[in-house]
Amino acid sequence: MTEDKELLTDIQDAIANCMKCGNCMEVCPVYKELNLESQVARGKLALIEAVLTGKVDISDGFDKRMAMCLSCKACADKCPCGVKADELILRGRQAALKARGLHPIKKNIFKLLSNRKLFDFTLRMAGLFGPLQMKKLPRRMAVIARFPVPGLDRKRVLAPFAATPLLGQFPTTVKVSNPKMKVAFFAGCTINYVYTDIGQSVINVLKANDVEVILPALQHCCGTPVYMAGDVEMAKAFAKHNIETFAQTGANYIVAACGSCAEAFKLEYPEMFHDDPALYEQAKNLAAKAYEISEFLTDVLHFRTDSLGTVNSTVTVHDPCHMARGLKVTRQPREILKAIPGLKIVEMKEPARCCGAGGSFSLANYEISRKINDRKIADIRTTNADTIATSCGSCRMHITDGLVQNSMKQECFHVVQLLDKAYQAGTNKKTRGIPKH
Repeated sequence: MTEDKELLTDIQDAIANCMKCGNCMEVCPVYKELNLESQVARGKLALIEAVLTGKVDISDGFDKRMAMCLSCKACADKCPCGVKADELILRGRQAALKARGLHPIKKNIFKLLSNRKLFDFTLRMAGLFGPLQMKKLPRRMAVIARFPVPGLDRKRVLAPFAATPLLGQFPTTVKVSNPKMKVAFFAGCTINYVYTDIGQSVINVLKANDVEVILPALQHCCGTPVYMAGDVEMAKAFAKHNIETFAQTGANYIVAACGSCAEAFKLEYPEMFHDDPALYEQAKNLAAKAYEISEFLTDVLHFRTDSLGTVNSTVTVHDPCHMARGLKVTRQPREILKAIPGLKIVEMKEPARCCGAGGSFSLANYEISRKINDRKIADIRTTNADTIATSCGSCRMHITDGLVQNSMKQECFHVVQLLDKAYQAGTNKKTRGIPKH
Protein backbone atom coordinates (compact mmCIF):
# COMPACT_ATOMS: atom_id res chain seq x y z
CA MET A 1 0.00 0.00 0.00
CA THR A 2 1.33 3.47 -0.87
CA GLU A 3 2.35 5.87 1.90
CA ASP A 4 -0.52 8.25 1.19
CA LYS A 5 -3.13 5.49 1.54
CA GLU A 6 -1.45 4.31 4.73
CA LEU A 7 -2.47 7.62 6.30
CA LEU A 8 -6.10 6.54 5.84
CA THR A 9 -5.96 2.90 6.97
CA ASP A 10 -6.18 3.57 10.71
CA ILE A 11 -9.37 5.61 10.27
CA GLN A 12 -11.15 2.85 8.34
CA ASP A 13 -13.15 1.74 11.39
CA ALA A 14 -14.11 5.33 12.23
CA ILE A 15 -15.37 5.84 8.66
CA ALA A 16 -17.35 2.61 8.89
CA ASN A 17 -19.23 4.09 11.88
CA CYS A 18 -20.88 6.59 9.53
CA MET A 19 -24.33 5.13 8.91
CA LYS A 20 -24.99 7.52 5.99
CA CYS A 21 -28.04 9.00 7.76
CA GLY A 22 -27.56 12.45 6.21
CA ASN A 23 -27.83 14.48 9.43
CA CYS A 24 -24.68 16.29 8.33
CA MET A 25 -26.57 17.61 5.30
CA GLU A 26 -28.80 19.59 7.64
CA VAL A 27 -25.94 21.60 9.13
CA CYS A 28 -23.16 21.74 6.51
CA PRO A 29 -22.81 25.38 5.32
CA VAL A 30 -21.11 24.37 2.06
CA TYR A 31 -23.71 21.71 1.21
CA LYS A 32 -26.53 24.21 1.76
CA GLU A 33 -25.06 26.40 -0.98
CA LEU A 34 -23.85 23.75 -3.48
CA ASN A 35 -26.33 20.94 -2.79
CA LEU A 36 -23.77 18.34 -3.91
CA GLU A 37 -23.31 15.02 -2.12
CA SER A 38 -19.53 15.24 -2.58
CA GLN A 39 -19.44 18.46 -0.55
CA VAL A 40 -21.05 17.11 2.63
CA ALA A 41 -19.31 14.99 5.29
CA ARG A 42 -21.14 11.80 4.28
CA GLY A 43 -19.95 12.16 0.68
CA LYS A 44 -16.37 12.96 1.66
CA LEU A 45 -16.15 9.93 3.95
CA ALA A 46 -17.55 7.74 1.17
CA LEU A 47 -14.84 9.12 -1.11
CA ILE A 48 -12.11 8.27 1.42
CA GLU A 49 -13.63 4.80 1.73
CA ALA A 50 -13.48 4.43 -2.06
CA VAL A 51 -9.77 5.28 -2.00
CA LEU A 52 -9.18 2.62 0.65
CA THR A 53 -11.00 -0.03 -1.38
CA GLY A 54 -9.11 0.92 -4.54
CA LYS A 55 -12.15 2.19 -6.43
CA VAL A 56 -10.70 5.67 -6.89
CA ASP A 57 -7.26 7.26 -6.67
CA ILE A 58 -6.13 10.28 -4.71
CA SER A 59 -6.62 12.58 -7.67
CA ASP A 60 -6.92 16.32 -8.16
CA GLY A 61 -10.69 15.90 -7.75
CA PHE A 62 -10.21 14.11 -4.42
CA ASP A 63 -7.92 16.91 -3.24
CA LYS A 64 -10.43 19.62 -4.22
CA ARG A 65 -13.33 17.86 -2.51
CA MET A 66 -11.38 17.47 0.74
CA ALA A 67 -10.48 21.16 0.57
CA MET A 68 -14.13 22.19 0.11
CA CYS A 69 -14.77 22.16 3.85
CA LEU A 70 -14.80 24.98 6.40
CA SER A 71 -13.70 22.69 9.27
CA CYS A 72 -16.61 24.19 11.22
CA LYS A 73 -17.21 20.89 13.09
CA ALA A 74 -20.99 21.17 12.63
CA CYS A 75 -21.17 17.69 11.08
CA ALA A 76 -19.35 16.10 14.03
CA ASP A 77 -21.53 18.01 16.47
CA LYS A 78 -24.69 16.78 14.74
CA CYS A 79 -23.65 13.16 14.12
CA PRO A 80 -25.79 10.68 16.14
CA CYS A 81 -23.00 8.09 15.90
CA GLY A 82 -20.31 10.38 17.25
CA VAL A 83 -18.27 10.27 14.03
CA LYS A 84 -15.71 13.09 14.07
CA ALA A 85 -16.02 13.73 10.37
CA ASP A 86 -14.00 16.96 10.53
CA GLU A 87 -10.96 15.04 11.79
CA LEU A 88 -11.42 12.30 9.17
CA ILE A 89 -11.65 14.89 6.38
CA LEU A 90 -8.47 16.45 7.72
CA ARG A 91 -6.80 13.05 7.38
CA GLY A 92 -8.02 13.01 3.76
CA ARG A 93 -6.25 16.34 3.22
CA GLN A 94 -3.06 14.90 4.72
CA ALA A 95 -3.24 11.96 2.32
CA ALA A 96 -3.82 14.29 -0.63
CA LEU A 97 -0.83 16.39 0.35
CA LYS A 98 1.34 13.29 0.68
CA ALA A 99 0.22 12.06 -2.75
CA ARG A 100 0.15 15.30 -4.70
CA GLY A 101 2.03 17.94 -2.69
CA LEU A 102 0.82 21.42 -1.83
CA HIS A 103 -0.66 23.78 -4.41
CA PRO A 104 2.18 26.09 -5.56
CA ILE A 105 0.52 29.19 -4.07
CA LYS A 106 0.01 27.53 -0.68
CA LYS A 107 3.51 26.08 -0.83
CA ASN A 108 5.03 29.55 -1.23
CA ILE A 109 2.82 31.08 1.46
CA PHE A 110 3.67 28.32 3.93
CA LYS A 111 7.36 28.61 3.07
CA LEU A 112 7.17 32.30 3.96
CA LEU A 113 5.18 31.51 7.10
CA SER A 114 7.77 28.99 8.26
CA ASN A 115 10.49 31.66 8.23
CA ARG A 116 9.52 33.71 11.28
CA LYS A 117 11.90 36.64 10.63
CA LEU A 118 11.06 36.93 6.94
CA PHE A 119 7.34 36.57 7.64
CA ASP A 120 7.54 39.33 10.25
CA PHE A 121 9.49 41.61 7.90
CA THR A 122 7.06 41.00 5.01
CA LEU A 123 3.97 41.83 7.07
CA ARG A 124 5.63 44.89 8.57
CA MET A 125 6.27 46.11 5.01
CA ALA A 126 2.64 45.34 4.14
CA GLY A 127 1.62 47.55 7.05
CA LEU A 128 3.85 50.41 5.94
CA PHE A 129 3.06 50.32 2.22
CA GLY A 130 -0.44 48.82 2.35
CA PRO A 131 -2.21 52.20 1.88
CA LEU A 132 -0.68 52.41 -1.60
CA GLN A 133 -2.59 49.27 -2.63
CA MET A 134 -5.58 49.28 -0.27
CA LYS A 135 -8.17 52.06 -0.09
CA LYS A 136 -9.69 52.85 3.30
CA LEU A 137 -13.48 52.66 3.51
CA PRO A 138 -15.59 55.03 5.67
CA ARG A 139 -15.88 52.54 8.50
CA ARG A 140 -13.57 51.13 11.15
CA MET A 141 -10.84 48.68 10.05
CA ALA A 142 -12.06 48.19 6.48
CA VAL A 143 -10.16 48.51 3.20
CA ILE A 144 -10.63 47.44 -0.41
CA ALA A 145 -8.07 46.90 -3.17
CA ARG A 146 -7.30 49.91 -5.38
CA PHE A 147 -5.87 47.66 -8.11
CA PRO A 148 -6.40 44.01 -9.06
CA VAL A 149 -4.61 41.50 -6.80
CA PRO A 150 -4.17 37.89 -8.01
CA GLY A 151 -6.49 35.58 -6.07
CA LEU A 152 -8.40 38.42 -4.41
CA ASP A 153 -11.92 39.39 -5.44
CA ARG A 154 -11.97 43.13 -6.25
CA LYS A 155 -15.08 43.80 -4.19
CA ARG A 156 -13.89 41.94 -1.09
CA VAL A 157 -13.48 44.04 2.06
CA LEU A 158 -10.44 43.28 4.21
CA ALA A 159 -8.84 44.83 7.27
CA PRO A 160 -5.58 46.78 6.83
CA PHE A 161 -2.23 45.49 8.04
CA ALA A 162 -0.99 47.41 11.07
CA ALA A 163 1.79 49.96 10.56
CA THR A 164 3.37 48.57 13.75
CA PRO A 165 2.61 45.00 14.88
CA LEU A 166 1.22 44.51 18.37
CA LEU A 167 4.46 42.96 19.62
CA GLY A 168 6.25 46.13 18.53
CA GLN A 169 3.86 48.36 20.48
CA PHE A 170 4.54 46.94 23.95
CA PRO A 171 7.51 45.78 25.99
CA THR A 172 7.99 42.05 26.51
CA THR A 173 6.54 42.43 30.01
CA VAL A 174 3.68 44.85 30.69
CA LYS A 175 3.94 45.48 34.41
CA VAL A 176 1.27 46.49 36.93
CA SER A 177 1.46 47.43 40.61
CA ASN A 178 0.92 44.48 42.95
CA PRO A 179 0.15 41.88 40.23
CA LYS A 180 -2.22 39.06 41.11
CA MET A 181 -0.56 36.78 38.57
CA LYS A 182 1.50 36.65 35.39
CA VAL A 183 -0.23 35.79 32.12
CA ALA A 184 1.48 35.10 28.79
CA PHE A 185 -0.48 36.45 25.84
CA PHE A 186 -0.37 34.48 22.57
CA ALA A 187 -1.31 37.16 20.06
CA GLY A 188 -1.44 35.04 16.91
CA CYS A 189 -0.93 36.35 13.37
CA THR A 190 -4.25 38.16 12.86
CA ILE A 191 -4.05 40.17 16.08
CA ASN A 192 -0.32 40.84 15.87
CA TYR A 193 -0.34 42.09 12.28
CA VAL A 194 -3.91 43.22 11.57
CA TYR A 195 -6.30 43.67 14.50
CA THR A 196 -3.86 45.18 16.97
CA ASP A 197 -6.86 46.97 18.52
CA ILE A 198 -8.03 43.60 19.86
CA GLY A 199 -4.59 42.91 21.34
CA GLN A 200 -4.51 46.36 22.93
CA SER A 201 -7.87 45.64 24.57
CA VAL A 202 -6.65 42.28 25.91
CA ILE A 203 -3.71 44.02 27.56
CA ASN A 204 -5.87 46.89 28.87
CA VAL A 205 -8.40 44.49 30.38
CA LEU A 206 -5.74 42.33 32.03
CA LYS A 207 -4.07 45.46 33.45
CA ALA A 208 -7.43 46.67 34.79
CA ASN A 209 -7.56 43.38 36.69
CA ASP A 210 -4.02 43.72 38.11
CA VAL A 211 -2.50 41.08 35.84
CA GLU A 212 1.07 41.31 34.57
CA VAL A 213 1.17 40.51 30.85
CA ILE A 214 4.07 38.73 29.15
CA LEU A 215 4.38 39.05 25.36
CA PRO A 216 7.03 36.54 24.24
CA ALA A 217 8.90 38.16 21.35
CA LEU A 218 9.66 34.82 19.69
CA GLN A 219 6.06 33.59 19.51
CA HIS A 220 5.00 32.53 16.03
CA CYS A 221 1.91 31.34 14.12
CA CYS A 222 -0.04 28.71 16.08
CA GLY A 223 0.19 26.38 13.07
CA THR A 224 -3.55 25.96 12.53
CA PRO A 225 -3.52 27.19 8.89
CA VAL A 226 -0.90 24.63 7.81
CA TYR A 227 -2.42 21.90 10.00
CA MET A 228 -5.83 22.41 8.40
CA ALA A 229 -4.20 22.24 4.97
CA GLY A 230 -2.84 18.80 5.83
CA ASP A 231 0.82 19.73 6.41
CA VAL A 232 1.24 18.04 9.79
CA GLU A 233 5.04 18.17 9.87
CA MET A 234 5.17 21.94 9.41
CA ALA A 235 2.38 22.37 11.96
CA LYS A 236 4.38 20.29 14.45
CA ALA A 237 7.43 22.50 13.87
CA PHE A 238 5.33 25.59 14.70
CA ALA A 239 3.82 23.84 17.72
CA LYS A 240 7.23 22.77 19.05
CA HIS A 241 8.52 26.33 18.69
CA ASN A 242 5.56 27.81 20.60
CA ILE A 243 5.60 25.11 23.29
CA GLU A 244 9.27 25.80 24.02
CA THR A 245 8.81 29.58 23.82
CA PHE A 246 5.87 29.72 26.23
CA ALA A 247 7.30 27.11 28.62
CA GLN A 248 10.16 29.55 29.28
CA THR A 249 7.91 32.46 30.32
CA GLY A 250 7.15 31.18 33.82
CA ALA A 251 3.61 32.52 33.41
CA ASN A 252 0.76 31.23 35.55
CA TYR A 253 -1.54 31.08 32.53
CA ILE A 254 -1.57 31.51 28.74
CA VAL A 255 -4.38 33.41 27.02
CA ALA A 256 -5.35 33.83 23.37
CA ALA A 257 -8.04 36.10 21.93
CA CYS A 258 -8.81 33.71 19.08
CA GLY A 259 -10.71 30.43 19.41
CA SER A 260 -8.54 28.70 16.81
CA CYS A 261 -5.28 29.74 18.51
CA ALA A 262 -6.59 28.70 21.94
CA GLU A 263 -7.77 25.40 20.47
CA ALA A 264 -4.27 24.80 19.08
CA PHE A 265 -2.71 25.12 22.54
CA LYS A 266 -5.44 23.25 24.41
CA LEU A 267 -6.33 20.43 22.00
CA GLU A 268 -4.14 20.19 18.92
CA TYR A 269 -0.65 20.45 20.41
CA PRO A 270 -1.03 17.49 22.80
CA GLU A 271 -2.58 15.43 20.00
CA MET A 272 0.27 16.25 17.61
CA PHE A 273 2.86 14.86 20.03
CA HIS A 274 0.99 11.86 21.41
CA ASP A 275 3.86 9.64 20.23
CA ASP A 276 6.64 11.87 21.62
CA PRO A 277 6.62 11.49 25.45
CA ALA A 278 8.78 14.52 26.24
CA LEU A 279 6.97 17.00 23.99
CA TYR A 280 3.60 15.49 24.85
CA GLU A 281 4.22 16.16 28.53
CA GLN A 282 5.24 19.76 27.80
CA ALA A 283 2.23 20.27 25.53
CA LYS A 284 -0.13 18.78 28.10
CA ASN A 285 1.24 21.04 30.85
CA LEU A 286 0.78 24.14 28.69
CA ALA A 287 -2.68 23.01 27.60
CA ALA A 288 -3.77 22.93 31.24
CA LYS A 289 -2.76 26.60 31.58
CA ALA A 290 -4.15 27.83 28.24
CA TYR A 291 -7.46 29.67 27.93
CA GLU A 292 -9.42 31.70 25.42
CA ILE A 293 -9.57 35.23 26.88
CA SER A 294 -13.27 35.30 27.80
CA GLU A 295 -12.97 31.85 29.38
CA PHE A 296 -9.99 33.05 31.41
CA LEU A 297 -11.68 36.27 32.51
CA THR A 298 -14.84 34.56 33.75
CA ASP A 299 -13.71 31.13 34.98
CA VAL A 300 -10.21 31.83 36.28
CA LEU A 301 -9.70 35.53 36.96
CA HIS A 302 -13.31 36.43 37.88
CA PHE A 303 -12.90 39.87 36.30
CA ARG A 304 -13.80 43.07 38.11
CA THR A 305 -17.28 44.42 37.55
CA ASP A 306 -17.26 47.22 40.15
CA SER A 307 -15.25 49.56 37.88
CA LEU A 308 -17.26 49.08 34.68
CA GLY A 309 -18.84 52.12 33.10
CA THR A 310 -21.90 52.29 30.84
CA VAL A 311 -21.79 51.18 27.21
CA ASN A 312 -25.13 51.94 25.59
CA SER A 313 -25.38 49.41 22.79
CA THR A 314 -27.56 46.58 21.51
CA VAL A 315 -25.30 43.64 20.74
CA THR A 316 -25.77 40.30 19.03
CA VAL A 317 -23.17 37.57 19.48
CA HIS A 318 -21.57 35.45 16.76
CA ASP A 319 -19.97 32.26 18.13
CA PRO A 320 -16.90 31.23 16.06
CA CYS A 321 -16.88 27.56 15.08
CA HIS A 322 -13.75 26.60 16.99
CA MET A 323 -15.11 28.38 20.07
CA ALA A 324 -18.55 26.83 20.02
CA ARG A 325 -17.77 23.31 18.84
CA GLY A 326 -14.04 23.03 19.52
CA LEU A 327 -13.48 24.65 22.92
CA LYS A 328 -17.17 24.53 23.91
CA VAL A 329 -16.91 28.17 25.03
CA THR A 330 -20.15 30.12 24.45
CA ARG A 331 -21.37 31.01 27.96
CA GLN A 332 -18.31 33.05 28.90
CA PRO A 333 -18.48 35.78 26.20
CA ARG A 334 -22.10 36.37 27.14
CA GLU A 335 -21.28 36.59 30.85
CA ILE A 336 -18.82 39.34 30.04
CA LEU A 337 -21.32 41.26 27.93
CA LYS A 338 -24.11 40.86 30.48
CA ALA A 339 -21.88 42.41 33.13
CA ILE A 340 -21.50 45.66 31.14
CA PRO A 341 -24.00 48.37 32.25
CA GLY A 342 -26.21 49.69 29.46
CA LEU A 343 -25.42 46.86 27.07
CA LYS A 344 -28.33 44.75 25.80
CA ILE A 345 -27.87 41.33 24.17
CA VAL A 346 -30.26 40.20 21.44
CA GLU A 347 -29.53 36.68 20.22
CA MET A 348 -29.55 35.62 16.59
CA LYS A 349 -31.56 32.59 15.56
CA GLU A 350 -28.33 30.68 14.85
CA PRO A 351 -25.45 32.41 16.68
CA ALA A 352 -23.06 29.46 16.21
CA ARG A 353 -23.72 28.98 12.50
CA CYS A 354 -20.51 29.35 10.49
CA CYS A 355 -20.01 32.79 8.93
CA GLY A 356 -18.11 31.30 5.98
CA ALA A 357 -14.62 32.58 6.84
CA GLY A 358 -12.90 29.26 7.53
CA GLY A 359 -9.40 30.77 7.54
CA SER A 360 -8.12 30.64 3.96
CA PHE A 361 -11.36 29.00 2.73
CA SER A 362 -12.94 32.39 2.06
CA LEU A 363 -9.91 33.48 0.01
CA ALA A 364 -9.95 30.38 -2.18
CA ASN A 365 -13.76 30.15 -2.43
CA TYR A 366 -14.97 33.72 -2.02
CA GLU A 367 -18.31 33.43 -3.86
CA ILE A 368 -19.37 30.39 -1.81
CA SER A 369 -18.16 31.93 1.43
CA ARG A 370 -20.09 35.11 0.57
CA LYS A 371 -23.32 33.14 0.18
CA ILE A 372 -22.72 31.50 3.56
CA ASN A 373 -21.91 34.92 4.99
CA ASP A 374 -25.11 36.41 3.55
CA ARG A 375 -27.13 33.95 5.64
CA LYS A 376 -25.26 35.11 8.73
CA ILE A 377 -25.84 38.76 7.85
CA ALA A 378 -29.56 38.10 7.30
CA ASP A 379 -29.71 36.57 10.78
CA ILE A 380 -27.92 39.62 12.22
CA ARG A 381 -30.39 41.93 10.48
CA THR A 382 -33.36 40.37 12.29
CA THR A 383 -31.89 41.31 15.70
CA ASN A 384 -31.82 45.07 15.00
CA ALA A 385 -28.53 45.12 16.92
CA ASP A 386 -26.13 48.01 16.30
CA THR A 387 -23.05 45.95 17.17
CA ILE A 388 -21.86 42.40 16.50
CA ALA A 389 -19.59 40.83 19.11
CA THR A 390 -17.41 37.86 18.25
CA SER A 391 -14.21 36.19 19.50
CA CYS A 392 -12.29 35.65 16.27
CA GLY A 393 -10.40 38.06 14.04
CA SER A 394 -11.16 36.09 10.87
CA CYS A 395 -14.87 36.09 11.69
CA ARG A 396 -14.72 39.82 12.42
CA MET A 397 -13.16 40.49 9.02
CA HIS A 398 -15.56 38.26 7.10
CA ILE A 399 -18.65 39.59 8.88
CA THR A 400 -17.48 43.16 8.23
CA ASP A 401 -17.21 42.27 4.53
CA GLY A 402 -20.76 40.89 4.65
CA LEU A 403 -22.07 44.02 6.36
CA VAL A 404 -20.52 46.23 3.67
CA GLN A 405 -21.75 44.03 0.80
CA ASN A 406 -25.27 44.13 2.27
CA SER A 407 -25.19 47.91 2.87
CA MET A 408 -25.50 47.58 6.65
CA LYS A 409 -23.97 50.11 9.05
CA GLN A 410 -23.33 47.90 12.08
CA GLU A 411 -19.80 47.44 13.42
CA CYS A 412 -18.20 44.18 14.48
CA PHE A 413 -15.92 43.98 17.52
CA HIS A 414 -14.21 41.37 19.65
CA VAL A 415 -15.96 40.76 22.99
CA VAL A 416 -12.88 41.93 24.89
CA GLN A 417 -13.00 45.28 23.08
CA LEU A 418 -16.43 45.98 24.51
CA LEU A 419 -15.21 45.08 27.99
CA ASP A 420 -12.23 47.39 27.51
CA LYS A 421 -14.61 50.15 26.46
CA ALA A 422 -16.62 49.61 29.65
CA TYR A 423 -13.49 49.84 31.83
CA GLN A 424 -12.51 53.05 30.03
CA ALA A 425 -16.01 54.45 30.56
CA GLY A 426 -15.73 53.63 34.26
CA THR A 427 -12.35 55.36 34.51
CA ASN A 428 -13.64 58.44 32.67
CA LYS A 429 -16.68 58.63 34.93
CA LYS A 430 -14.47 58.40 38.01
CA THR A 431 -12.14 61.09 36.62
CA ARG A 432 -15.06 63.41 35.85
CA GLY A 433 -16.21 63.02 39.44
CA ILE A 434 -12.93 64.36 40.89
CA PRO A 435 -13.48 67.96 42.10
CA LYS A 436 -11.28 70.61 40.51
CA HIS A 437 -9.12 72.80 42.77
